[in-house]
Amino acid sequence: MKKNSYVFNLSIIGLLYFVFGFVTWLNSLLIPFLKTACQLPDSQAYWVTFAFYISYFVMSIPSSAILKRTGFARGMSLGLIVMAIGSILFLPAASSRNYLLFLVGLFIQGTGLALLQTAVNPYVTILGPIESAAKRMSIMGLFNKCAGMIGILLISSVLFSGMDALSAKIQTLSGAELEAELAVLASRIQMPYIIITVLLCLLALMIALARLPEVKNEDENSETKQEKSIFKIPYLWLGVLTLFLYVGVEVIAIDTLGLYAVSQGISEDIAPKLGTFSLIALTIGYILGIILVPKHISQSQALAVSAILGFVFAIGALVSSGTTSIVFIILLSFAHAMMWPGIWPLAIDKLGSHTALGSAFLIMAIAGGAVLPLCYGQLVDCLDGNRHLPYIITLPCYAMILYYSVWGHKIGKSKA
Repeated sequence: MKKNSYVFNLSIIGLLYFVFGFVTWLNSLLIPFLKTACQLPDSQAYWVTFAFYISYFVMSIPSSAILKRTGFARGMSLGLIVMAIGSILFLPAASSRNYLLFLVGLFIQGTGLALLQTAVNPYVTILGPIESAAKRMSIMGLFNKCAGMIGILLISSVLFSGMDALSAKIQTLSGAELEAELAVLASRIQMPYIIITVLLCLLALMIALARLPEVKNEDENSETKQEKSIFKIPYLWLGVLTLFLYVGVEVIAIDTLGLYAVSQGISEDIAPKLGTFSLIALTIGYILGIILVPKHISQSQALAVSAILGFVFAIGALVSSGTTSIVFIILLSFAHAMMWPGIWPLAIDKLGSHTALGSAFLIMAIAGGAVLPLCYGQLVDCLDGNRHLPYIITLPCYAMILYYSVWGHKIGKSKA
């Protein structure tokens, strides 16, 4: 591929990663916002992440089949249109304060993202040498996290303006007065999602006109038949499990931060914006990854260091409280930066003709973002609203990530 075409194609993919980040990290705002607007307990509020991320599990294999029929570029445009449909559902959901309809909209958004991610992640991996795949994914991660920061700052100013005073007022109301005040609060979300819907449709048109090339793995183009069943490749399935756990702890670290900060005495006006600091921590980690991998440190070594840091920061959060524990939870995101770029290439390496299906299974593992935050929310309710101790569920996840980085990614690979 010519250098100009290579840069152009990566730029288009970078724009898509920007969209991923903008839409995905708004969940950290939706959880506390819908908790208030729909009057929910913690365990129900975290169904936001469940509805969004479970779509990856449900739709990844169908997405792989769709991409075989449409090709990468048309599939990406289709994914953006599906996301736009999910976004526009927020209008009637807000009008009726129907939490179930919000969840349906989030599931449809996630469905579109599943289609996009099934196409985009192997695209980035295959566009260059496998040894530098983590660097390319780190660059894409910068687009993703910058979009998340912009989204959180912009949308939080709309959704949470004067929230401390409003929350205090809501506590004094009941009956029709309470319903009227909550309806006004819920309506705040409509204009941002109208704008998001329009932008998604415009981007879908742009992708369709860009005419991205179809990029295939060399092994898929060769005449060599892949004899081994995909179900007999242990390093892939260990990678799927590891990615499941990683996404779960990453979502916990960012999407629970707002409500946890409130429980530690931070203002409701300020707490939702703390996710920006988590994304800054992720961004710093990505920049370090771009500099260090693979020139100074291998992908597996970077993943091992990340897992150790995650374990240390999680312990720090558990043994401290107040602002100190909040800082440790923010630092978890720094530890997470090189996990996706580390796990993905190690799991997809040498899959040959199984590359597309293996990618779909890895995308399914994003469902960890659905399951683990929900477990966290259930623990909070079981512990009578204690939002501190439930972070203990992150510790075995980091242990598994460390195992995969050192040993797991090698199992069966020499014979793959």
